[in-house]
Amino acid sequence: MELLIKGSTELNKMFMALQRTASGLRHDFGEVENLQQSLHGARDFVKKAAARIEESILSDLLLVRPSAGLLTPNVTRDGDGRDEFILSLSGASNFVRANPHFAISLALRSGEQTKIALVYSPIDERLFYAESGRGAYAFSAYHSARIKVSNLSEPAELTVAYNTSDARKTIGDARRTGCPALDLAWVAAGRFDAYVSDPLDYAEIAAGDLILREAGGKIEMAADLIATNGHVDTSLL
Repeated sequence: MELLIKGSTELNKMFMALQRTASGLRHDFGEVENLQQSLHGARDFVKKAAARIEESILSDLLLVRPSAGLLTPNVTRDGDGRDEFILSLSGASNFVRANPHFAISLALRSGEQTKIALVYSPIDERLFYAESGRGAYAFSAYHSARIKVSNLSEPAELTVAYNTSDARKTIGDARRTGCPALDLAWVAAGRFDAYVSDPLDYAEIAAGDLILREAGGKIEMAADLIATNGHVDTSLL
């Protein structure tokens, strides 16, 4: 097959599956924009759209690894016990309000390790991706560029994304975007210097975790999820 992005054939097949699913999501997004008079109706519509993502992409993914399992926030499907696709619509609450800041997060795990990760924003058609041991990249307009975390460490210079329910003190330029998968990808790309979140469903962060690590960042998952460029003092977050 002709490769679309720099990386393995498997990576490209997964990206093609994302693109096919994203075309339907863009149509759904237009419908959500027309439902803003009824937030309840918009939520129901997006819930059904998320289910369609899982259904439409599954057949494509099984062509990549026919015996793989599937993990989403709503579905667990057993496979051969070795390979597993992890899929999530990250930023669904933004989607509900016709906010384009949402993404499809997709990872392939083999033998308890994430091997391939993609975070795709369907509205602006921007992809962040990584393969284990091969670095992290951003792709748009048919061009891939390697990404790296920032090197900032001074609190006053930091841009930090938050996804927390408590009223904690923030540092630097605090942001709340509502899309954890893109927040992690943006730390990887140096747009944010750190990200702090309440615990999240693993399906929503599996891809962003690998992308961040391959870009030189660090991530800790304990009482909070803390992702940084590796230079930020996490005790301040």
